[in-house]
Amino acid sequence: MTSIRHKPLATERVSGPDDAYLDAAREAILAVGWSRTTLTDIARRAGVSRMTLYRRWPDTQTLLADLMTREWGRVVGRAGAGAEPGGTFLERITRGVVESVRALRSDALLRRVIDVDPEVLLPYLLDRPGRSQEMVAAALADLVAEGQRDGSVRAGDPATLARAVVLACHGFTLSAHTMVDDPDHSRGQALGVSAFDAELGRLVTGYLATPPHDAARSAHTAAGTPG
Repeated sequence: MTSIRHKPLATERVSGPDDAYLDAAREAILAVGWSRTTLTDIARRAGVSRMTLYRRWPDTQTLLADLMTREWGRVVGRAGAGAEPGGTFLERITRGVVESVRALRSDALLRRVIDVDPEVLLPYLLDRPGRSQEMVAAALADLVAEGQRDGSVRAGDPATLARAVVLACHGFTLSAHTMVDDPDHSRGQALGVSAFDAELGRLVTGYLATPPHDAARSAHTAAGTPG
């Protein structure tokens, strides 16, 4: 396998000719919401005719799906690339996952969709994965496989382990705010969302880590000592 030692959890697509149209779609959603955004509105914001968009996308939903893939792939890619380097692959995975969830949760487009049109997300949570989810899971599976090679990640099918982590991240990304205390919570110090980022890191590490006895056996084997 090609080394992905410097590969983030998702790759950021190189800008292309469609980006101006997707940028216009993003502006429209932030202004009026997903359900009220039309191809006519997007075309006006992009300074092109509606037929120009029709030649590329048959309808608004297809265009907006491409926008989601680009937007959230970029967010995760930047977060993964910006995570502190060094350490084992397990440590890198944990840092990248936590940074990605934090970045997604604060992303303006995702926040707008959740606030105004949350039903848009339901198919990707209940029926099928979106392209951005598949991209992240595939990149994460590669990192898991690297972690298995350096001994920091336990044995198991990398794709299964990666998808399980993605499933856990859904809740930390979309529902963490439901577990946050009010500032005047009677128990004393209010529980903030950052506390859940720390718990997500512990969850990912604990789930993926090689059990101590397995790690010791691997070390003995590498040293040529019977385990």
